[in-house]
Amino acid sequence: MTARRLFLLDAARLAAAATAATPARVLAAAPANRAGYPFSLGVASGSPLPDSVILWTRILPDPLDPASAPRLAVPLRWEVAADEGFRTIVARGGAVATPELAHSVRVNVVGLQPARWYWYRFMLGDAVSPAGRTRTAPAAGSMPDVLKLAVASCQHWEFGAYAAHRHIAAASPDLVAFLGDYIYEWGPYQLRHPQRAVRQDESFTLDDYRRRYAQYKSDPQLQAAHLAAPWIVTWDDHEVANDYAGLRDERLAATFAQRRAAAYQAFYEHMPLRLPPPRSFASVRMFQRYDWGRLARLHVLDDRQYRAAQACPRPNAGGSASVTPRACPALLDARRSMLGREQEAWLEAGLRSSPARWNVLAQQTLMAPSTQVPAATPDGGRFWTDGWDGYPAARRRLLDTLVETRAANPLVLGGDVHTFYAAELRRDFGRPVSRANPLVATEFVGTSVTSSSRPQQRTDDYVAMNPHIRYGRSDRRGWMLLEVRPQEVRTWFLGLDDVRREDSGQRVLAGFSVRDGRAGVERTAG
Repeated sequence: MTARRLFLLDAARLAAAATAATPARVLAAAPANRAGYPFSLGVASGSPLPDSVILWTRILPDPLDPASAPRLAVPLRWEVAADEGFRTIVARGGAVATPELAHSVRVNVVGLQPARWYWYRFMLGDAVSPAGRTRTAPAAGSMPDVLKLAVASCQHWEFGAYAAHRHIAAASPDLVAFLGDYIYEWGPYQLRHPQRAVRQDESFTLDDYRRRYAQYKSDPQLQAAHLAAPWIVTWDDHEVANDYAGLRDERLAATFAQRRAAAYQAFYEHMPLRLPPPRSFASVRMFQRYDWGRLARLHVLDDRQYRAAQACPRPNAGGSASVTPRACPALLDARRSMLGREQEAWLEAGLRSSPARWNVLAQQTLMAPSTQVPAATPDGGRFWTDGWDGYPAARRRLLDTLVETRAANPLVLGGDVHTFYAAELRRDFGRPVSRANPLVATEFVGTSVTSSSRPQQRTDDYVAMNPHIRYGRSDRRGWMLLEVRPQEVRTWFLGLDDVRREDSGQRVLAGFSVRDGRAGVERTAG
């Protein structure tokens, strides 16, 4: 018997013995980074429907060596069980991992029962993957008691360890929503999180982006969060390039369309997306909606692919700037869109038809205005153009749509700005709340998993200058946890003690409540 076969048998025994453990223990038991083990990047699930989930894996024995993958197509087997010991198999089948998609595999498992947990795994020869836990959405007409939703974003490898994902896994959510910047396009290739950031090895080609995803997905704590629950995902800028807008990047590169297509393909290859293989990766429709019975409808948005270029960029560059409406009249141009007209119409239709008690907009960034200087100055404030502040007419259209469709209890979730925010949204932020200018929606923005932010004093200044922002915290990294119930949504901002430590503890920084039929932020005891 060859040494390789002996190793694969050993890997299979380890993985099989681990299936009775919790998802986090499964990961610890699996030989994820031992030479030759094909499932070094773990497994994942996502995009749950009442009768279906998507399963994902990628065959790559060495996360930092693309040549360790087979050169030919590889047949895999998969199983879904009703119990964590895999005694009752409810679905099984085969899939083929091909070099054309980096030996990634997406399986759409159908015929499942609504509102229940399942366990799944992949097999290649005698090697068995870690066992993941997933669940289906509730039946369409049902009213679940609760949706436990974890929300995270912005996990730059160079700025800390992924302890937040260990805490997400331990919380056992029903669903994880990741709102962008799953990777950053630059940094050194190494399996340990470094102690300082070094800008190098920027990604431009498909192979570059594939290597970056493999690096990030090698992290055990990130794998644990994927093992714990299904994910829904969208992207932001760093999955491609900083501050890109549509087909324009900071460099104004003539070849940016090709770079974006390569990045979109790598994203598709590494996420449990409910999307068929696109004919071309020049564009990929990312906006989708997911219903959690009649409790919640999640409208998952894409605010990068279709947006107009940022107004008034720096000379000879694309990307963001901080500008005043007085110096940059283009900022107020009503023709400029953040989502694109097709997505705006799709969102309006989904809101108008929604049967849900709560309508959750899962998008990338802060929606509430955030002037960086007092708004009463002659210039009318100063605004960062890469977020919704750079597209005020598009924001007003979206808020008008929330009112006109009468969608129940709009709740906006965001990331990107590496800061916890709780805010109240209304059509006209220049006038006080009144019967003619009521609160339209409540907004919660999560800080980053690792990516750095501004000093807290500056955030305190921003909150003071923007009274519709009720809370801001930029000095902690972490994630958000929401409990969505028919009569109330509870939200907790969870901050790490030390982002540099893999074993970092966490604490509740703030808690909030939003009541059915009453937009606005109500602070709770935590």
